[in-house]
Amino acid sequence: MKNYYVYILASKRNGTLYIGVTNDLTRRVYEHKNNFVEGFTKKYSVHLLVYYEQYDKVESAIQREKRLKFWHRKWKIRLIEETNPEWQDLYDEIIRSGFQPSLE
Repeated sequence: MKNYYVYILASKRNGTLYIGVTNDLTRRVYEHKNNFVEGFTKKYSVHLLVYYEQYDKVESAIQREKRLKFWHRKWKIRLIEETNPEWQDLYDEIIRSGFQPSLE
Protein backbone atom coordinates (compact mmCIF):
# COMPACT_ATOMS: atom_id res chain seq x y z
CA MET A 1 0.00 0.00 0.00
CA LYS A 2 1.33 3.40 -0.98
CA ASN A 3 1.05 6.45 1.27
CA TYR A 4 0.92 10.09 0.29
CA TYR A 5 1.74 13.10 2.43
CA VAL A 6 0.69 16.72 2.56
CA TYR A 7 3.35 18.69 4.38
CA ILE A 8 4.08 22.20 5.53
CA LEU A 9 7.60 23.62 5.67
CA ALA A 10 8.51 26.88 7.42
CA SER A 11 11.51 29.18 7.35
CA LYS A 12 11.14 29.74 11.13
CA ARG A 13 8.37 30.06 13.70
CA ASN A 14 5.63 32.22 12.13
CA GLY A 15 7.87 32.62 9.07
CA THR A 16 7.39 31.86 5.39
CA LEU A 17 5.30 28.72 4.74
CA TYR A 18 5.32 26.21 1.90
CA ILE A 19 2.76 23.46 1.33
CA GLY A 20 3.53 20.40 -0.77
CA VAL A 21 2.48 16.82 -1.49
CA THR A 22 4.67 13.73 -1.95
CA ASN A 23 4.68 9.96 -1.76
CA ASP A 24 8.07 9.92 0.02
CA LEU A 25 8.14 12.43 2.86
CA THR A 26 11.66 11.66 4.08
CA ARG A 27 13.21 12.02 0.63
CA ARG A 28 11.26 15.12 -0.30
CA VAL A 29 12.04 17.02 2.89
CA TYR A 30 15.70 16.00 2.55
CA GLU A 31 15.68 17.50 -0.95
CA HIS A 32 14.21 20.76 0.36
CA LYS A 33 16.67 20.94 3.28
CA ASN A 34 19.64 20.48 0.98
CA ASN A 35 18.39 22.90 -1.68
CA PHE A 36 18.06 20.21 -4.34
CA VAL A 37 14.69 21.73 -5.21
CA GLU A 38 14.97 24.93 -7.24
CA GLY A 39 12.40 27.59 -6.55
CA PHE A 40 10.48 28.91 -3.59
CA THR A 41 11.88 26.82 -0.72
CA LYS A 42 15.45 27.37 -1.83
CA LYS A 43 14.99 31.09 -2.46
CA TYR A 44 13.35 31.75 0.92
CA SER A 45 15.20 29.11 3.03
CA VAL A 46 12.02 27.24 3.89
CA HIS A 47 13.46 24.02 5.34
CA LEU A 48 11.70 23.13 8.60
CA LEU A 49 9.10 20.36 8.46
CA VAL A 50 6.48 21.67 10.88
CA TYR A 51 3.39 19.67 9.87
CA TYR A 52 2.31 16.67 7.80
CA GLU A 53 -0.70 14.47 7.15
CA GLN A 54 -0.82 10.99 5.64
CA TYR A 55 -3.28 9.73 3.01
CA ASP A 56 -3.71 6.41 1.23
CA LYS A 57 -5.08 7.93 -1.98
CA VAL A 58 -3.15 10.42 -4.08
CA GLU A 59 -6.36 12.21 -5.05
CA SER A 60 -7.18 12.88 -1.39
CA ALA A 61 -3.69 14.23 -0.72
CA ILE A 62 -3.75 16.52 -3.76
CA GLN A 63 -7.22 17.80 -2.87
CA ARG A 64 -6.11 18.56 0.71
CA GLU A 65 -2.94 20.31 -0.52
CA LYS A 66 -4.98 22.54 -2.83
CA ARG A 67 -7.44 23.34 -0.05
CA LEU A 68 -4.67 24.27 2.41
CA LYS A 69 -2.99 26.55 -0.11
CA PHE A 70 -6.14 28.68 -0.21
CA TRP A 71 -6.52 28.88 3.57
CA HIS A 72 -5.86 32.14 5.36
CA ARG A 73 -2.39 32.27 6.92
CA LYS A 74 -3.96 32.46 10.40
CA TRP A 75 -5.71 29.12 9.81
CA LYS A 76 -2.48 27.47 8.63
CA ILE A 77 -0.65 28.68 11.73
CA ARG A 78 -3.45 27.36 13.95
CA LEU A 79 -3.26 23.98 12.18
CA ILE A 80 0.50 23.76 12.77
CA GLU A 81 0.26 24.84 16.40
CA GLU A 82 -2.47 22.31 17.21
CA THR A 83 0.08 19.48 16.88
CA ASN A 84 3.40 21.33 16.95
CA PRO A 85 3.07 24.39 19.23
CA GLU A 86 6.84 24.92 19.44
CA TRP A 87 7.34 24.69 15.67
CA GLN A 88 9.85 21.87 16.12
CA ASP A 89 11.48 20.47 12.98
CA LEU A 90 9.68 17.13 12.62
CA TYR A 91 12.20 15.80 10.11
CA ASP A 92 14.65 14.64 12.80
CA GLU A 93 11.76 13.12 14.74
CA ILE A 94 10.53 11.05 11.80
CA ILE A 95 14.08 9.90 11.02
CA ARG A 96 14.73 8.88 14.66
CA SER A 97 11.40 7.07 14.92
CA GLY A 98 12.25 4.87 11.95
CA PHE A 99 9.65 6.53 9.72
CA GLN A 100 9.40 4.44 6.60
CA PRO A 101 8.44 6.29 3.45
CA SER A 102 6.38 4.49 0.86
CA LEU A 103 8.29 2.49 -1.71
CA GLU A 104 8.05 3.55 -5.33
